[in-house]
Amino acid sequence: MKIAIFNVQFHEKKTFAAANRQLGHELIFIREHLDESTAHLAQGAPCVSAFVNDCLNRETLEILKQQGCGLIALRSAGYNHINLSTARELNLKVTHVPDYSPEAVAEHAVALLMTLARKTHRSYLKVREGNFDLTGLMGVNIHGKTVGVVGTGKIGKAFARIMRGFGCTILLNDLVEDNRFAAELGASYVSFEDMCRRSDILSLHLPLTPMTRRIFNHRALECAKPGLILLNTGRGGLIDTDVVLEGLKNGKISLAGLDVYEAESAVFYGDHTGERGQDDRLASLIASPNVLLTGHHGFLTETAVANIADGVLRSVTAFEKNEDPPNQL
Repeated sequence: MKIAIFNVQFHEKKTFAAANRQLGHELIFIREHLDESTAHLAQGAPCVSAFVNDCLNRETLEILKQQGCGLIALRSAGYNHINLSTARELNLKVTHVPDYSPEAVAEHAVALLMTLARKTHRSYLKVREGNFDLTGLMGVNIHGKTVGVVGTGKIGKAFARIMRGFGCTILLNDLVEDNRFAAELGASYVSFEDMCRRSDILSLHLPLTPMTRRIFNHRALECAKPGLILLNTGRGGLIDTDVVLEGLKNGKISLAGLDVYEAESAVFYGDHTGERGQDDRLASLIASPNVLLTGHHGFLTETAVANIADGVLRSVTAFEKNEDPPNQL
């Protein structure tokens, strides 16, 4: 079956080819982002695969449907970038990959935390220049801190387990409480407001929905414990960037580790070296000495990418057999 894979990254080609070796699907790798202006590139493909920063709005979906598409296989766990009501209206099947490797993203959140807490990125740059002076490298202990985990899906749980291993007190928040998990960890579920008041470290692991959009806002900043360490490896829209910049400026937020950004779709996954930046908020985050920003690559491990490719191809194979594909939305 012909699969048009949009927004494909270099590392994906080899992984998809290996996963497809025994299946024999026709893989069409398309470097361009998927939106209404590029959807025509999938002409004749019954299956389309989209990445996390593609735009699958009504116009895009209608074009794909007219061209004979029947399945859209997302290469992500999140699905805020697709208009699901339109997909349902057009009878397009949509799948995602919800558990490609929860540990990959959780471990990236911990990597951001530890790099910021111990200033290893600054130390690395100083040592490369032959500077072994310790000025500016004072860090903070993580052991004994109170960690708030917002969202206890698979990624949030993986992160909470790691932080419990650091000897931290764990607070949990979710619409659906998993009391067995809380008991296993010696943790407790609390309200989001209470979590902000009590947490030394706050880590966001939520999908982006109308309810969760900008959950970290002015009210959250007001409630926050002074010196909060904020982590976001979920979706950029979970935080109000202006509020975070305000918190960094007034000291309410001491450190911020971010793998995502509200307006990332215009910038992330491309090389913009030497370009004059047009996004002042992004420039401010990058320039802040208390911020560590990475380009939404928390998922990027060999295990995770292989699992994503496998998940997409399993959906296509099921669709080809007129079966309901796994992980259908």
